[in-house]
Amino acid sequence: FVEDMKKQGVPETKPETGTSVLSSCGDLFVFYKKCLVQCTELSTGKPLLSLANLFKKYLREYMHRVILANLPKIGGEATKSIQFPTVSQLKDLKDISQATSGLLQNFSSFMKEGETVRFSENDQVMICTFLVTAEYCLDTAQQLEQKLKQKVEAEFKDEIKFAGELDMFHSVISNCLSLLVQELESSCDTALINMSKINWSQVHQVGDESVYVSQLISTWRGMVPRVRDCLASSRKYFTQFCVKFVSNFIPKFISSVYKCKPVSTVGAEQLLLDTHSLKTVLMDLPNICESAAIKPSRKAPVAFTKVVVKGMTRAEMILKVVMSHSEPPNLFVDQYIRLVQDPESNELVKLLDMKGIKRNDHAPFLQFFKDAQNQVKGEDSSDEISFSVASADDSLSEETRIRKLEKLIKKRL
Repeated sequence: FVEDMKKQGVPETKPETGTSVLSSCGDLFVFYKKCLVQCTELSTGKPLLSLANLFKKYLREYMHRVILANLPKIGGEATKSIQFPTVSQLKDLKDISQATSGLLQNFSSFMKEGETVRFSENDQVMICTFLVTAEYCLDTAQQLEQKLKQKVEAEFKDEIKFAGELDMFHSVISNCLSLLVQELESSCDTALINMSKINWSQVHQVGDESVYVSQLISTWRGMVPRVRDCLASSRKYFTQFCVKFVSNFIPKFISSVYKCKPVSTVGAEQLLLDTHSLKTVLMDLPNICESAAIKPSRKAPVAFTKVVVKGMTRAEMILKVVMSHSEPPNLFVDQYIRLVQDPESNELVKLLDMKGIKRNDHAPFLQFFKDAQNQVKGEDSSDEISFSVASADDSLSEETRIRKLEKLIKKRL
Protein backbone atom coordinates (compact mmCIF):
# COMPACT_ATOMS: atom_id res chain seq x y z
CA PHE A 1 0.00 0.00 0.00
CA VAL A 2 2.83 2.38 0.88
CA GLU A 3 4.58 1.73 -2.44
CA ASP A 4 1.30 2.07 -4.36
CA MET A 5 0.73 5.44 -2.70
CA LYS A 6 4.13 6.69 -3.84
CA LYS A 7 3.35 5.74 -7.45
CA GLN A 8 -0.19 7.14 -7.46
CA GLY A 9 -0.80 10.53 -9.01
CA VAL A 10 -3.48 13.09 -8.18
CA PRO A 11 -6.90 11.37 -8.30
CA GLU A 12 -9.44 12.44 -10.90
CA THR A 13 -12.27 14.58 -9.56
CA LYS A 14 -15.80 14.44 -10.92
CA PRO A 15 -18.34 17.13 -9.86
CA GLU A 16 -21.05 14.48 -9.53
CA THR A 17 -19.16 11.97 -7.36
CA GLY A 18 -16.17 13.92 -6.03
CA THR A 19 -12.67 12.63 -5.53
CA SER A 20 -12.39 8.87 -5.05
CA VAL A 21 -11.37 6.91 -1.97
CA LEU A 22 -7.84 5.52 -2.18
CA SER A 23 -8.05 2.11 -3.87
CA SER A 24 -5.71 0.66 -1.26
CA CYS A 25 -8.30 1.41 1.41
CA GLY A 26 -10.91 -0.69 -0.38
CA ASP A 27 -8.34 -3.46 -0.86
CA LEU A 28 -7.58 -3.44 2.87
CA PHE A 29 -11.19 -3.96 3.89
CA VAL A 30 -11.74 -6.62 1.21
CA PHE A 31 -8.80 -8.50 2.71
CA TYR A 32 -10.28 -8.00 6.19
CA LYS A 33 -13.55 -9.53 5.01
CA LYS A 34 -11.80 -12.62 3.62
CA CYS A 35 -9.87 -13.06 6.87
CA LEU A 36 -13.06 -12.73 8.89
CA VAL A 37 -14.86 -15.38 6.82
CA GLN A 38 -11.96 -17.82 7.08
CA CYS A 39 -11.54 -17.28 10.83
CA THR A 40 -15.22 -17.74 11.67
CA GLU A 41 -15.20 -21.06 9.83
CA LEU A 42 -12.52 -22.26 12.25
CA SER A 43 -13.40 -20.47 15.49
CA THR A 44 -15.65 -17.74 16.90
CA GLY A 45 -13.85 -17.63 20.24
CA LYS A 46 -10.54 -16.17 21.32
CA PRO A 47 -8.89 -16.50 17.88
CA LEU A 48 -11.57 -14.17 16.45
CA LEU A 49 -10.89 -11.70 19.28
CA SER A 50 -7.19 -11.81 18.40
CA LEU A 51 -8.06 -11.20 14.75
CA ALA A 52 -10.12 -8.14 15.77
CA ASN A 53 -7.10 -6.74 17.61
CA LEU A 54 -4.96 -7.39 14.55
CA PHE A 55 -7.50 -5.50 12.41
CA LYS A 56 -7.25 -2.53 14.78
CA LYS A 57 -3.46 -2.55 14.68
CA TYR A 58 -3.31 -2.37 10.90
CA LEU A 59 -6.03 0.26 10.69
CA ARG A 60 -3.71 2.47 12.75
CA GLU A 61 -0.77 1.38 10.60
CA TYR A 62 -2.65 2.27 7.42
CA MET A 63 -3.71 5.67 8.73
CA HIS A 64 -0.16 6.46 9.82
CA ARG A 65 1.91 5.14 6.91
CA VAL A 66 -0.44 5.79 4.00
CA ILE A 67 -2.47 8.87 4.94
CA LEU A 68 -0.59 10.88 7.59
CA ALA A 69 2.79 10.29 6.01
CA ASN A 70 1.54 11.48 2.61
CA LEU A 71 -0.39 14.60 3.58
CA PRO A 72 0.94 17.50 1.47
CA LYS A 73 3.76 19.41 3.14
CA ILE A 74 4.45 23.13 3.03
CA GLY A 75 7.76 23.75 1.29
CA GLY A 76 10.84 21.54 1.48
CA GLU A 77 12.03 22.66 4.91
CA ALA A 78 8.60 22.14 6.48
CA THR A 79 8.72 18.47 5.58
CA LYS A 80 11.77 17.91 7.73
CA SER A 81 10.21 19.52 10.79
CA ILE A 82 7.23 17.13 10.92
CA GLN A 83 8.14 13.89 12.69
CA PHE A 84 5.35 11.33 13.03
CA PRO A 85 5.90 8.57 15.62
CA THR A 86 5.74 4.95 14.53
CA VAL A 87 2.60 2.95 15.28
CA SER A 88 4.39 1.10 18.09
CA GLN A 89 4.95 4.47 19.77
CA LEU A 90 1.30 5.46 19.57
CA LYS A 91 0.35 4.08 22.96
CA ASP A 92 -3.05 5.73 23.18
CA LEU A 93 -5.47 8.01 21.39
CA LYS A 94 -3.76 11.13 22.77
CA ASP A 95 -0.57 10.22 20.88
CA ILE A 96 -2.57 9.61 17.71
CA SER A 97 -4.26 12.99 18.04
CA GLN A 98 -0.92 14.72 18.55
CA ALA A 99 0.46 13.02 15.45
CA THR A 100 -2.44 14.11 13.25
CA SER A 101 -2.36 17.69 14.53
CA GLY A 102 1.39 18.06 13.94
CA LEU A 103 1.01 19.11 10.32
CA LEU A 104 -1.72 21.62 11.17
CA GLN A 105 0.42 23.26 13.86
CA ASN A 106 3.33 23.40 11.43
CA PHE A 107 1.11 25.05 8.84
CA SER A 108 -0.03 27.69 11.34
CA SER A 109 3.50 28.54 12.46
CA PHE A 110 4.72 28.94 8.88
CA MET A 111 1.84 31.23 7.95
CA LYS A 112 2.45 33.37 11.06
CA GLU A 113 6.05 33.81 9.96
CA GLY A 114 4.80 35.37 6.73
CA GLU A 115 5.52 32.50 4.34
CA THR A 116 3.77 32.89 1.00
CA VAL A 117 4.13 29.19 0.12
CA ARG A 118 0.73 27.52 0.33
CA PHE A 119 -0.92 24.33 -0.84
CA SER A 120 -1.11 23.94 -4.60
CA GLU A 121 -4.32 22.93 -6.37
CA ASN A 122 -3.10 19.32 -6.50
CA ASP A 123 -2.28 19.45 -2.78
CA GLN A 124 -5.82 20.61 -2.05
CA VAL A 125 -7.23 17.70 -4.08
CA MET A 126 -5.00 15.24 -2.18
CA ILE A 127 -6.12 16.61 1.18
CA CYS A 128 -9.74 16.10 0.09
CA THR A 129 -8.85 12.56 -1.07
CA PHE A 130 -7.39 11.72 2.31
CA LEU A 131 -10.47 13.21 3.98
CA VAL A 132 -12.95 11.05 2.04
CA THR A 133 -10.68 8.02 2.58
CA ALA A 134 -10.70 8.63 6.34
CA GLU A 135 -14.49 8.99 6.16
CA TYR A 136 -14.73 5.66 4.31
CA CYS A 137 -12.51 4.05 6.97
CA LEU A 138 -14.73 5.52 9.69
CA ASP A 139 -17.96 4.14 8.21
CA THR A 140 -16.52 0.75 7.24
CA ALA A 141 -14.72 0.25 10.57
CA GLN A 142 -18.03 0.78 12.36
CA GLN A 143 -19.63 -1.90 10.21
CA LEU A 144 -16.66 -4.20 10.82
CA GLU A 145 -16.99 -3.74 14.59
CA GLN A 146 -20.68 -4.67 14.47
CA LYS A 147 -20.01 -7.72 12.31
CA LEU A 148 -17.29 -8.94 14.68
CA LYS A 149 -19.61 -8.55 17.67
CA GLN A 150 -22.26 -10.57 15.85
CA LYS A 151 -19.85 -13.41 15.06
CA VAL A 152 -17.78 -13.65 18.25
CA GLU A 153 -18.85 -15.74 21.22
CA ALA A 154 -20.86 -13.88 23.88
CA GLU A 155 -18.09 -13.88 26.50
CA PHE A 156 -15.75 -11.91 24.19
CA LYS A 157 -18.33 -9.50 22.73
CA ASP A 158 -17.64 -6.61 25.13
CA GLU A 159 -13.89 -6.83 24.45
CA ILE A 160 -14.30 -5.83 20.80
CA LYS A 161 -14.05 -2.04 20.79
CA PHE A 162 -12.97 0.18 17.90
CA ALA A 163 -13.55 3.46 19.77
CA GLY A 164 -9.89 4.52 19.60
CA GLU A 165 -9.66 3.85 15.88
CA LEU A 166 -12.94 5.66 15.17
CA ASP A 167 -11.71 8.69 17.10
CA MET A 168 -8.49 8.54 15.10
CA PHE A 169 -10.46 8.74 11.83
CA HIS A 170 -12.50 11.66 13.20
CA SER A 171 -9.25 13.42 14.14
CA VAL A 172 -7.79 12.98 10.65
CA ILE A 173 -11.01 14.29 9.03
CA SER A 174 -11.05 17.31 11.33
CA ASN A 175 -7.41 18.14 10.63
CA CYS A 176 -7.88 17.80 6.87
CA LEU A 177 -10.78 20.26 7.09
CA SER A 178 -8.67 22.64 9.17
CA LEU A 179 -5.85 22.55 6.62
CA LEU A 180 -8.29 23.45 3.83
CA VAL A 181 -9.85 26.24 5.92
CA GLN A 182 -6.49 27.76 6.83
CA GLU A 183 -5.40 27.60 3.20
CA LEU A 184 -8.45 29.60 2.08
CA GLU A 185 -8.19 31.92 5.06
CA SER A 186 -4.52 32.72 4.48
CA SER A 187 -5.17 33.38 0.79
CA CYS A 188 -7.44 36.26 1.86
CA ASP A 189 -4.70 38.04 3.83
CA THR A 190 -3.34 40.08 0.93
CA ALA A 191 -6.76 41.58 0.16
CA LEU A 192 -7.36 42.45 3.82
CA ILE A 193 -3.95 44.11 4.04
CA ASN A 194 -4.80 46.15 0.93
CA MET A 195 -8.06 47.15 2.57
CA SER A 196 -6.32 48.56 5.64
CA LYS A 197 -3.80 50.49 3.47
CA ILE A 198 -6.49 52.58 1.74
CA ASN A 199 -6.61 56.21 2.91
CA TRP A 200 -10.26 56.14 3.98
CA SER A 201 -10.15 59.71 5.25
CA GLN A 202 -9.67 60.90 1.66
CA VAL A 203 -12.67 59.05 0.19
CA HIS A 204 -15.10 61.77 -0.90
CA GLN A 205 -17.54 59.81 -3.06
CA VAL A 206 -19.17 56.40 -2.81
CA GLY A 207 -18.44 54.39 -5.95
CA ASP A 208 -18.33 50.79 -7.10
CA GLU A 209 -17.02 48.09 -4.78
CA SER A 210 -13.37 48.52 -3.80
CA VAL A 211 -10.52 46.53 -5.35
CA TYR A 212 -9.98 44.43 -2.22
CA VAL A 213 -13.58 43.19 -2.48
CA SER A 214 -12.95 41.91 -5.99
CA GLN A 215 -9.73 40.25 -4.77
CA LEU A 216 -11.55 38.40 -2.00
CA ILE A 217 -14.36 37.21 -4.26
CA SER A 218 -11.82 36.06 -6.86
CA THR A 219 -10.00 34.07 -4.16
CA TRP A 220 -13.21 32.36 -3.09
CA ARG A 221 -14.17 31.58 -6.68
CA GLY A 222 -10.75 30.00 -7.19
CA MET A 223 -10.80 27.50 -4.31
CA VAL A 224 -14.33 26.84 -3.02
CA PRO A 225 -15.69 25.21 -6.24
CA ARG A 226 -12.66 22.88 -6.29
CA VAL A 227 -13.22 21.75 -2.71
CA ARG A 228 -16.96 21.38 -3.37
CA ASP A 229 -16.31 19.15 -6.38
CA CYS A 230 -13.80 17.04 -4.45
CA LEU A 231 -16.19 16.58 -1.52
CA ALA A 232 -19.30 15.98 -3.65
CA SER A 233 -19.82 12.63 -1.94
CA SER A 234 -19.17 14.14 1.51
CA ARG A 235 -21.48 17.13 1.45
CA LYS A 236 -21.67 17.43 5.24
CA TYR A 237 -17.90 17.93 5.45
CA PHE A 238 -18.00 20.53 2.69
CA THR A 239 -20.64 22.39 4.70
CA GLN A 240 -18.38 22.17 7.77
CA PHE A 241 -15.53 23.56 5.67
CA CYS A 242 -17.68 26.57 4.71
CA VAL A 243 -18.93 27.14 8.27
CA LYS A 244 -15.42 26.95 9.73
CA PHE A 245 -14.08 29.34 7.12
CA VAL A 246 -16.69 32.09 7.64
CA SER A 247 -16.41 31.62 11.43
CA ASN A 248 -12.69 32.43 11.12
CA PHE A 249 -12.82 34.96 8.30
CA ILE A 250 -15.54 37.30 9.60
CA PRO A 251 -13.79 38.16 12.92
CA LYS A 252 -10.59 38.72 10.91
CA PHE A 253 -12.50 40.99 8.52
CA ILE A 254 -13.94 43.01 11.42
CA SER A 255 -10.41 43.37 12.84
CA SER A 256 -9.35 44.75 9.45
CA VAL A 257 -12.25 47.21 9.57
CA TYR A 258 -10.88 48.54 12.87
CA LYS A 259 -7.55 49.22 11.11
CA CYS A 260 -9.21 51.53 8.58
CA LYS A 261 -8.46 54.71 10.47
CA PRO A 262 -9.07 57.52 10.34
CA VAL A 263 -12.15 57.20 8.16
CA SER A 264 -14.40 59.96 6.88
CA THR A 265 -18.20 59.66 6.87
CA VAL A 266 -18.14 59.00 3.12
CA GLY A 267 -15.31 56.52 3.63
CA ALA A 268 -17.47 54.67 6.17
CA GLU A 269 -20.31 54.64 3.63
CA GLN A 270 -17.98 53.05 1.05
CA LEU A 271 -16.86 50.48 3.62
CA LEU A 272 -20.50 49.72 4.39
CA LEU A 273 -21.23 49.22 0.69
CA ASP A 274 -18.20 46.91 0.42
CA THR A 275 -19.26 44.98 3.51
CA HIS A 276 -22.76 44.45 2.14
CA SER A 277 -21.31 43.20 -1.16
CA LEU A 278 -19.13 40.69 0.69
CA LYS A 279 -22.05 39.64 2.86
CA THR A 280 -24.15 38.92 -0.23
CA VAL A 281 -21.43 36.71 -1.74
CA LEU A 282 -20.67 34.94 1.56
CA MET A 283 -24.36 34.14 2.03
CA ASP A 284 -24.14 31.85 -0.98
CA LEU A 285 -20.50 30.80 -0.63
CA PRO A 286 -21.27 27.02 -0.70
CA ASN A 287 -22.69 27.50 -4.21
CA ILE A 288 -20.16 29.99 -5.55
CA CYS A 289 -18.90 29.22 -9.06
CA GLU A 290 -15.70 30.11 -10.88
CA SER A 291 -17.73 32.40 -13.13
CA ALA A 292 -20.29 34.91 -11.86
CA ALA A 293 -22.42 34.12 -14.92
CA ILE A 294 -23.18 30.62 -13.59
CA LYS A 295 -26.15 30.63 -11.23
CA PRO A 296 -26.30 28.24 -8.25
CA SER A 297 -28.75 25.37 -8.39
CA ARG A 298 -29.34 24.97 -4.64
CA LYS A 299 -29.68 27.08 -1.52
CA ALA A 300 -26.95 27.40 1.09
CA PRO A 301 -27.60 25.50 4.36
CA VAL A 302 -29.54 27.48 6.96
CA ALA A 303 -26.94 26.83 9.67
CA PHE A 304 -24.30 28.38 7.42
CA THR A 305 -26.30 31.49 6.48
CA LYS A 306 -27.04 32.18 10.16
CA VAL A 307 -23.31 32.42 10.89
CA VAL A 308 -22.80 34.80 7.97
CA VAL A 309 -25.80 37.01 8.81
CA LYS A 310 -24.81 37.33 12.48
CA GLY A 311 -21.15 38.13 11.79
CA MET A 312 -21.50 40.43 8.79
CA THR A 313 -24.48 42.29 10.29
CA ARG A 314 -22.24 43.18 13.21
CA ALA A 315 -19.69 44.59 10.77
CA GLU A 316 -22.44 46.64 9.10
CA MET A 317 -23.69 47.99 12.43
CA ILE A 318 -20.15 48.98 13.45
CA LEU A 319 -19.81 51.03 10.28
CA LYS A 320 -23.21 52.66 10.80
CA VAL A 321 -21.97 53.79 14.20
CA VAL A 322 -18.81 55.23 12.60
CA MET A 323 -21.04 57.14 10.16
CA SER A 324 -22.78 58.82 13.12
CA HIS A 325 -21.86 62.27 14.44
CA SER A 326 -19.42 62.11 17.35
CA GLU A 327 -20.95 65.17 19.00
CA PRO A 328 -22.46 65.20 21.50
CA PRO A 329 -20.66 62.17 23.01
CA ASN A 330 -23.73 60.78 24.78
CA LEU A 331 -25.62 60.46 21.49
CA PHE A 332 -22.70 58.70 19.79
CA VAL A 333 -22.46 56.23 22.68
CA ASP A 334 -26.23 55.74 22.58
CA GLN A 335 -26.03 54.93 18.86
CA TYR A 336 -23.28 52.39 19.52
CA ILE A 337 -25.20 50.61 22.28
CA ARG A 338 -28.41 50.62 20.23
CA LEU A 339 -26.92 49.22 17.02
CA VAL A 340 -24.14 46.84 18.08
CA GLN A 341 -24.88 43.66 19.97
CA ASP A 342 -22.82 43.02 23.12
CA PRO A 343 -21.06 46.41 23.16
CA GLU A 344 -17.70 46.69 24.93
CA SER A 345 -15.57 49.62 26.03
CA ASN A 346 -12.52 48.27 24.17
CA GLU A 347 -14.48 48.17 20.92
CA LEU A 348 -15.81 51.68 21.56
CA VAL A 349 -12.20 52.89 21.77
CA LYS A 350 -11.49 51.32 18.37
CA LEU A 351 -14.50 53.08 16.83
CA LEU A 352 -13.39 56.40 18.29
CA ASP A 353 -9.96 55.81 16.75
CA MET A 354 -11.67 55.19 13.40
CA LYS A 355 -13.45 58.51 13.80
CA GLY A 356 -10.06 60.18 14.26
CA ILE A 357 -10.82 61.27 17.83
CA LYS A 358 -7.64 61.66 19.88
CA ARG A 359 -7.13 59.38 22.88
CA ASN A 360 -7.09 62.40 25.21
CA ASP A 361 -10.68 63.13 24.15
CA HIS A 362 -12.01 59.60 24.76
CA ALA A 363 -12.82 60.13 28.44
CA PRO A 364 -16.36 61.59 28.11
CA PHE A 365 -17.38 58.85 25.65
CA LEU A 366 -16.12 56.10 27.93
CA GLN A 367 -17.78 57.69 30.95
CA PHE A 368 -21.15 57.86 29.19
CA PHE A 369 -20.71 54.22 28.15
CA LYS A 370 -19.87 53.18 31.71
CA ASP A 371 -22.90 55.06 33.06
CA ALA A 372 -25.18 53.45 30.47
CA GLN A 373 -23.88 49.96 31.31
CA ASN A 374 -24.35 50.59 35.05
CA GLN A 375 -27.88 51.77 34.33
CA VAL A 376 -28.63 48.52 32.50
CA LYS A 377 -27.25 46.43 35.38
CA GLY A 378 -29.16 48.49 37.94
CA GLU A 379 -32.57 47.95 36.33
CA ASP A 380 -32.96 44.18 36.47
CA SER A 381 -36.75 44.41 36.68
CA SER A 382 -37.05 46.59 33.58
CA ASP A 383 -37.26 45.19 30.06
CA GLU A 384 -36.30 48.44 28.37
CA ILE A 385 -33.57 50.92 29.20
CA SER A 386 -34.09 54.55 28.41
CA PHE A 387 -31.13 56.37 26.87
CA SER A 388 -30.63 59.95 25.74
CA VAL A 389 -32.07 60.62 22.29
CA ALA A 390 -31.05 63.08 19.64
CA SER A 391 -33.20 65.97 18.59
CA ALA A 392 -35.86 65.23 15.97
CA ASP A 393 -33.92 67.00 13.22
CA ASP A 394 -30.64 65.18 13.91
CA SER A 395 -32.37 61.79 14.10
CA LEU A 396 -34.18 62.39 10.84
CA SER A 397 -30.95 63.45 9.11
CA GLU A 398 -29.11 60.34 10.37
CA GLU A 399 -31.84 57.92 9.33
CA THR A 400 -32.23 59.59 5.94
CA ARG A 401 -28.53 59.20 5.12
CA ILE A 402 -28.54 55.53 6.11
CA ARG A 403 -31.72 54.87 4.08
CA LYS A 404 -30.15 56.50 1.02
CA LEU A 405 -27.10 54.29 1.36
CA GLU A 406 -29.24 51.15 1.73
CA LYS A 407 -31.12 52.11 -1.45
CA LEU A 408 -27.79 52.58 -3.24
CA ILE A 409 -26.69 49.11 -2.14
CA LYS A 410 -29.91 47.52 -3.39
CA LYS A 411 -29.66 49.40 -6.67
CA ARG A 412 -26.08 48.19 -7.30
CA LEU A 413 -27.00 44.61 -6.46
